[in-house]
Amino acid sequence: MSRAFRARDLRFGGYLEDYQPGDVYHHWPGKTVTEAEVHLFCMLTFAVNPVHIDAHYAAEEMSQGRNIVVGTYIYSLLLGMSVPDISGRAIANLGTEHLRHVAPLFYGDTLYGSTEVVEARPSRSRPGAGILTVDTTGTNQDGLVVCTFRRSVLLPRRSAGADGPAVAASEASAGRAAPPSQGGKEEP
Repeated sequence: MSRAFRARDLRFGGYLEDYQPGDVYHHWPGKTVTEAEVHLFCMLTFAVNPVHIDAHYAAEEMSQGRNIVVGTYIYSLLLGMSVPDISGRAIANLGTEHLRHVAPLFYGDTLYGSTEVVEARPSRSRPGAGILTVDTTGTNQDGLVVCTFRRSVLLPRRSAGADGPAVAASEASAGRAAPPSQGGKEEP
């Protein structure tokens, strides 16, 4: 018998109860950063500092002798890498803190990301939701840490129990099918 799986329901982020402090998610795939995309990002965001876009300046003035990838792009890539595992189901992104650029990333380097769950707690003001706090780390192809940050997202709860209505019931009433209950399998 064939099985059908809905990526939106099963593989794109989780409910609050799916996360436990100490869980680590190694995001896949990594991203090799090109000069062209960094230039485009810098032009789109007005981050036109010569350390990012002027090769002659970098060769003459920078200790590494080459351009470095703009930090906001590195952060954006890491955030994007974490969405399928961490925040794909998020109701809201609540904030980012402790953003640190630890070492430079250069054109041609590959960025990898991993995220560790710090805390998962029910929301005090929204019974059908909870707050997930995670630490994300970005490394280059050699394992050198290049960026770290902590962020919090508001996630739906699988079941709000005595605190409120179940998420599946609220999804069904909104016209969306609740996720299948047997290991993510849906029979035709």
